[in-house]
Amino acid sequence: MAEKIRIAMCPGDGIGTEIMDACLRIFGEAGVNEHVEFEPVEMGERVFATGDSRGVTDEAMATVERLGLLYKGPMGTPIGGGGKSINVTLRKTFGAFANLRHFQSLPGVDTVFSRAGVPVDIYVVRENVEDTYGGVEHRKSNDVVECKRLISAPGCDQVHRFAFMTAAKLGIDLVHCGHKANIMKMTDGLFLDRFRAAANDHPQIQTADVIVDALCMNLVLKPQAYRMIVLPNLQGDIVSDLAAGLVGGLGFAPSANIGDKISIFEAVHGTAPDIAGRGIANPTSLLLSGLMLLRHIGLVRTASVIENALLATLEDGVHTGDVRGEGEPVGTSAFADGIIERLGRNPAGQEARPVPDRDEPSFTPPVRPHVNELMRTFETTKSDVCGCDVYIDTQITPLELAQRIERICEGTLFKLTMISSRGTQVWPSGSPYTEVVDYYRVRFELRNPETMLGQVGQMPTVHLLNKVAEKFEITEFQLLKYFDGVRGFSLAQGQ
Repeated sequence: MAEKIRIAMCPGDGIGTEIMDACLRIFGEAGVNEHVEFEPVEMGERVFATGDSRGVTDEAMATVERLGLLYKGPMGTPIGGGGKSINVTLRKTFGAFANLRHFQSLPGVDTVFSRAGVPVDIYVVRENVEDTYGGVEHRKSNDVVECKRLISAPGCDQVHRFAFMTAAKLGIDLVHCGHKANIMKMTDGLFLDRFRAAANDHPQIQTADVIVDALCMNLVLKPQAYRMIVLPNLQGDIVSDLAAGLVGGLGFAPSANIGDKISIFEAVHGTAPDIAGRGIANPTSLLLSGLMLLRHIGLVRTASVIENALLATLEDGVHTGDVRGEGEPVGTSAFADGIIERLGRNPAGQEARPVPDRDEPSFTPPVRPHVNELMRTFETTKSDVCGCDVYIDTQITPLELAQRIERICEGTLFKLTMISSRGTQVWPSGSPYTEVVDYYRVRFELRNPETMLGQVGQMPTVHLLNKVAEKFEITEFQLLKYFDGVRGFSLAQGQ
């Protein structure tokens, strides 16, 4: 007999133990344990309570790195102060760059769309590592805080490649890119550009792009128009929860976090402490996530058998109390019993999931790298310094600030070209109706770019920064560059 595939497992917090027990019992009855062994690890609220701000023990980290697979229930995170989200920490630390969620109409689950006879069957692929989820935040002045939004070309390439490869595997012939490139022209613009580049490798798949606010409206009006959507991290998070609402809530939303080496399969709903221990929680989300895990390791036949049993159970009116449907609700354990009783059965009122002839279990645990891998997309780009943005904490007026800054930069290679507040230009032109705060962006550019561009490094801008710092409180400094002759910085609103 082949060696079993070992998977790190953590039930999670709140209702996690109850729903994980239900899922593992279903797996056991379906024969999963012939091929798989689950290895418990410790993470979540109990680890946070010990003072570990990561929410995960060193032993658990080492186990996940060794096995390459993690199956986890919902986990609590301290609100406000304390550690950061354990879910986000795990995804980012282990390089699980793509979040895949499948939102489908389920029999017996009453929704607006089920009543209207409109089927929902949407995959959302969310970039999982970058964007505002970098969590890089600073207080810049008395009144202003900042969150940096980081988008990288390699990060975009990873998630777009995954989206197209998954679409091809699933037989999906239309993939949308959701974005806000009309406003965030550089960050979301890069995400959209790399989507189009990845599409070139999959000419059999149609592509389209949609601005994220229009996407949200369209999903509510006509969800049947979408099959797969790939989005940046924050927008993908919001759209994922919106899509969950179309099919009955997060209790029916499975989630897989896929990396090149390590992947995480989890329930994405909350820990529901108000019902924890009462035996009434819905295990469907965690079960469907587990089916994603089974398919990931080649247990494709077993996954389809379990999914068809789940569909037949819901179709027969067996459901937990959070589901609007016919019949009296049952508890977590009884719901699992209903699925186990129907193993081998297919739903009658809708198309069953195709059941392959056999399972082909296969997974190779990762080999731990010695150093962090550097990813590159653009390796031959030429960059030229053309100036700098200096961010200043001050309460003086834009006009007074401009006059004082112009005196400071006299005799340097740079001239003052723009002052903005909260992204809107307030000098040399603007409106007195534009309200300002105590945090200005002051832009310096080369006086003679025709002759100096490409001839100046960063040191002259650093010398200029020192001169400004003698007179003002500096909160941030940013080089301005051209990349292959294209401006590598945004204009201010109104510039």
